[in-house]
Amino acid sequence: MTMGRLPHDRSDLLWQGGREGGPTDLFEESIARWLRALVSDDESDIGGTEKVIGKVRAKERGRIAGCIVIDRLVSMQCTNSILDWKVSEGDQVDSGDLVLSIEGPAGEILGCERILLNVLGRMSGISTNVARWVQLAGGMSVACTRKTDWGLLDKWAVHIGGGLTHRLSRSDALMIKENDIALVSGKSMEDSIANAIGSINMDRYSSFTTIEVSSSSHAISAASAWAEIQYKRERDEKLVLMLDNMGPDACEEADKGLTESGLRQWCILEASGGISLGDVEKWRDTQGIDLISSSSLNRGVPPLDLSMIVGDA
Repeated sequence: MTMGRLPHDRSDLLWQGGREGGPTDLFEESIARWLRALVSDDESDIGGTEKVIGKVRAKERGRIAGCIVIDRLVSMQCTNSILDWKVSEGDQVDSGDLVLSIEGPAGEILGCERILLNVLGRMSGISTNVARWVQLAGGMSVACTRKTDWGLLDKWAVHIGGGLTHRLSRSDALMIKENDIALVSGKSMEDSIANAIGSINMDRYSSFTTIEVSSSSHAISAASAWAEIQYKRERDEKLVLMLDNMGPDACEEADKGLTESGLRQWCILEASGGISLGDVEKWRDTQGIDLISSSSLNRGVPPLDLSMIVGDA
C-alpha cells in the first residue's frame, strides 16, 4: 500500500532546520541529562596540562552516529580542547578510517576518552545495525519500538541508520496495549477494543494512535470504531494497527479482511513482535504491511569498535 510519510517518523521532534539546523530543545535537554549522568558515573581526577592530540579511528566498517552528542560532551568537559571531525553524522567508515581528532590538555582528553568512545561506539553500532535492516527491507519501512536503553539517544541513532523512531515518549503518541484494553469493559474483546477507541482524546492523539491487536477480527473492530469517529469529525486520519505476533500469513489475512470490509483506507498496518534481522526478507515480501517494528534495531546491539590513540600534539 502506498502512502505518504508514516507517523512513526518523529525525527522532526529531534532536529530542526534541515542540514544546517540543530537539535530541538527536547533533544538538547535529553543529551544534557545523559551526559551529566555519564560524566558523574565516570568522574575523573586525571591531571596534566601538557598539550596532546587524541585520534579516534574505526576498527571495523560502520555508520557514524552521535556527533552532536560528542560535540556537547567536549563543550562541557573539554573547554580548552579543539575537536576536529573527519566525518559527518551518518557517514560510512571503514576499518582504519580517522573519525575525529581532539587536541588539548592531556587531563581533559584522557578524562573524557572513555565516555566519548562509549557514546559514539554505542550510537554508531545502532545506526550500523539499523542500516542493515533497512537494506534488507527494500522499500518497506522499519521502526524501533518503545523499548530503549538510552532513550532519545537510541532513537536518534535509529534515525541516522535510516529507520523510523516510533513514538518518543508516552506523551508523544497514544499506544493502546493489551493491558490497557483489559481495563476497558465490554461483552467481548471486540467490544472492549471498540470502547477503547471510543475513549480516545481525538483532539490530542488523532494524528498518531496505535492499538495492539492479535487477530483479524480485533483489527476490524478497531478500524470500524476508528472510521466511525473519523466520519463524524470529517477527518481522514489513520489508525496504526500493531499486528502483534501474528506472522506474515495472519497479517496478510488481516489486510484482506480490512480491505473487504472497506476499512483498509483508515489503517496503517504495523507488523511487530519477535521480528529479527533474519526475518526481514520474508516480511519484505508480505503483502499489505506498511512497516515492521522491532526492539532488535537498538537493543542488544554491539557497539561499533572505535579506539583513541593519544600522542604529542
